[in-house]
Amino acid sequence: MARFAVIPQWQGSPSTRAMSLVDGADAIAGDLPRAACTRIDVPYEAGETLDTGVQRASTLRRIRRRVDEALEALPDEPLITIGGDSGVAVPAIGRAGAADDLAVVWFDAHAALHDPATSPSGAFSGMALRAVLGDGAEELVLSPGVPVERVVLAGARALEDAESAFIEESGLAHLNPLPAASGVADAVSATGASRVFIHVDLDVLDPAQIAGVSGAQPFGVDGDELIEAIAAIRERLPLAGASLAGFAPHAPGDAVDDLGTILRIIGALARA
Repeated sequence: MARFAVIPQWQGSPSTRAMSLVDGADAIAGDLPRAACTRIDVPYEAGETLDTGVQRASTLRRIRRRVDEALEALPDEPLITIGGDSGVAVPAIGRAGAADDLAVVWFDAHAALHDPATSPSGAFSGMALRAVLGDGAEELVLSPGVPVERVVLAGARALEDAESAFIEESGLAHLNPLPAASGVADAVSATGASRVFIHVDLDVLDPAQIAGVSGAQPFGVDGDELIEAIAAIRERLPLAGASLAGFAPHAPGDAVDDLGTILRIIGALARA
């Protein structure tokens, strides 16, 4: 049975509906086996920037310390982390280990490749993948980070100029539109890694597939395509861990409309 960590962090989101991420995380957890879930409590306060360029940095740092401690105490086996905003993926990838054999596949409508100097919003979720690479505000990044040649960004279609420039300058693999499942798996295999961490921000899906996201972008990925891509990746490499984030239902009662799709994605991530 898969093990889950539920982290209802909202402080990394730029959305005016950021706190809906708490409802989203709890709605997902409600459909997971209770005995397999560890819920890591998150403070409700926003916090201060602390001259970091990251909004709510003081609280995000507190959460990061709490999450690192909680994840360290869990059994040493692949873990599926449920957010909350995409910032929860950073400590989850850290737990999986950014050693020489780990690849990261990041499914997201947004590139999440800003650093504090380029981000127009200061929202940490827009810097999360850059933090995985080891760049950004102290205490919020991985150290050491995952090398750029072992990261694949998939489905991102809402890039800002600074993010596009970073992709071009760094050579980071960027798959958009998403190729066939075998093409995604080929890109992961080309990293030379022997294990993989898969992150899914639900806004990678087309808006016709899911309603409960705060930053929906047109021309997204079909749910079946995403599940097939996850399955193809997992056929090539063992899963070191996974994360799923970005579920922000407009009202708690609306969550049920999207849970079928979400649970299918989780099932693809969690299969034995």
